[in-house]
Amino acid sequence: MTGIPTLGVEEEFLLVDPESGAPIALNREVAALAAEKDVELQLELTRCQVETATEVIDEVDDLRTQVTRLRRVAAEAAERAGARLLAVGLPPTLPHEFPVTDTPRYRDIGERFGMIAHEQGICGCHVHVAVPDRDAAVAVSNRLRPWLPMLLALTANSAIYRNADTGHASWRSVLWARWPSAGPPPHFDSADEFDAAVQMLIHSGAIRDDGMVYWDVRPSKNFPTVEVRVADVPATVAETVLFAALVRGCVMTALDDERRGEPRLPLAPYALKAAYWKAARDGIDGDGVDLENHVAAPALTLLDGLVERVRPALEAAGDHELVTSGLAALATRGNGATRQRRAWRRGHNVDDVLAEVAAATLETD
Repeated sequence: MTGIPTLGVEEEFLLVDPESGAPIALNREVAALAAEKDVELQLELTRCQVETATEVIDEVDDLRTQVTRLRRVAAEAAERAGARLLAVGLPPTLPHEFPVTDTPRYRDIGERFGMIAHEQGICGCHVHVAVPDRDAAVAVSNRLRPWLPMLLALTANSAIYRNADTGHASWRSVLWARWPSAGPPPHFDSADEFDAAVQMLIHSGAIRDDGMVYWDVRPSKNFPTVEVRVADVPATVAETVLFAALVRGCVMTALDDERRGEPRLPLAPYALKAAYWKAARDGIDGDGVDLENHVAAPALTLLDGLVERVRPALEAAGDHELVTSGLAALATRGNGATRQRRAWRRGHNVDDVLAEVAAATLETD
């Protein structure tokens, strides 16, 4: 195990009306108010969303501090603008519309992709981890593919959508899969092969530009990082930190396995699709798919196995205790999807869900 790579985290958030809970188109106003606190919020595809981004960091303690502050500033800016900030994969309430943010690129995407773009409101979390180069990023992507369903189950946070229980812990991932370049990445032998595939997608009109490569892992175009994009935005700061630490451990393990020439797990496309669906369906509260043995197994057991698999990397980074204690807490308390459903079942009142999500967004424990 060589040096500990840096990482950074992006989180997307939903803006809703404080009274009705419906998505509200105020991202420019919220971003302007956050800028007064020296926080730059990115505008997402719809005007009902904003995105935060941490600095490049070394230690997860710094990550926790930054994520906490960014959520707090964004929430305060949203309140001042007449909105409420929610860390949730999809809006729990029935939206009237998702107006596309008025930039040339987003307008073009809206025109090209129709209802796929206009029925968005989808909020995810992206973790960037430093790697030596783009070929290394592609090699890491190949090795992460069997672990992506477990990371999705861990962060599932979109069970309630349009005033109903979707029957899925991560309905966001189901809707997101409608994009032509979303979901688990294909296997690529090199960065050149990856780039050729992206060019094919652009020239065919399946995507507008390389910014629309939405695969759940992708190499950065401009930086020596690999970006893991599989997650719903986690409900709490603690869950975001847990996810990011585990992702870094997975990337470090993949790099180490690649350097040592370890064989990759054979991965049948149908098995990976089944594992993705089970992760989206059950989250951490049911079974997942053991892709090594092609059998069902409790999702939390699979996550424990993943932690043990990447344990040397987690220990090298000083993150093993954080990850194991974080998983134990989730096993007891549940993740975002669990908490949404618990609130929903109290009386099938979406206001209870909104209150639970809003409280979790700024929870610091």
